[in-house]
Amino acid sequence: MIDVIKQQFSAGMPDNEKLNRIREFLQLACLKFIYDKGIFNKIAFTGGTALRLIFGMRRFSEDLDFSLFDKKGYSFSELNSEILRGFSLNGIKVESAPKEEKTVHSALFKFSGVLKATGLSPLDGQKLSIKLEIDTNPPKGGNLTETLVNKVYVLNLVHFDLPSLFATKLHACFYRKYLKGRDYYDLIWYLSRKVKPNLLLLNNAIAQTQGENPRLDEAGFKKFLLEHVEKVDLSLAKKDVERFLEDKAELALFDSKAIQAAIENVY
Repeated sequence: MIDVIKQQFSAGMPDNEKLNRIREFLQLACLKFIYDKGIFNKIAFTGGTALRLIFGMRRFSEDLDFSLFDKKGYSFSELNSEILRGFSLNGIKVESAPKEEKTVHSALFKFSGVLKATGLSPLDGQKLSIKLEIDTNPPKGGNLTETLVNKVYVLNLVHFDLPSLFATKLHACFYRKYLKGRDYYDLIWYLSRKVKPNLLLLNNAIAQTQGENPRLDEAGFKKFLLEHVEKVDLSLAKKDVERFLEDKAELALFDSKAIQAAIENVY
């Protein structure tokens, strides 16, 4: 597996991009182990990594996010074990710290030896991490679809459609407890594709976390978006997202007037 990881590198590639490529390969491997076990008949792929691997968004991601849509036979411990088993069979050392105490089941997979084997660290003990999260009580209204993906592995991934993914991203942008620049890069990406959100899912997500349904409709969505975007510190957002971008020139997109103009144009 290490040889296949090295094949993701190109001549002169910066170390930061190599790190992103390694993480992405390990993410794809996780998806394959989940797919091979048939767990995609219970969970839907969501989040920024789904946007990149399925829709070709030009930023790297750290986490693997899913929503549980069929609880029958679902076992997070089994999923965690399958991922560990898959890497072990491929000679990759990994440990995990699964947590199931809350609604969101999570595991932090820590890989030992990969950075040294790929030439990014002289230390065998330096670790690279990937976090996996499954929302076991997602808000209602998400629409599922499937896409055949051919990236190292060929996988048929169950995921939210773009309007539903956009709804979950909007909720993250404006109701996450901390600023995450990757959220706003993704927002700009959605605007560039003129995606309209799944408002049912967005309303339900807001109601679930804020305790009140805003009852957003198409007529009021533009105002909602403009009011929230105006409050964002885009300079901080740029600093957070920079290391994940394939093309650093895209940092110029973090311009409040340009974003507001795009919102006016799309909605």
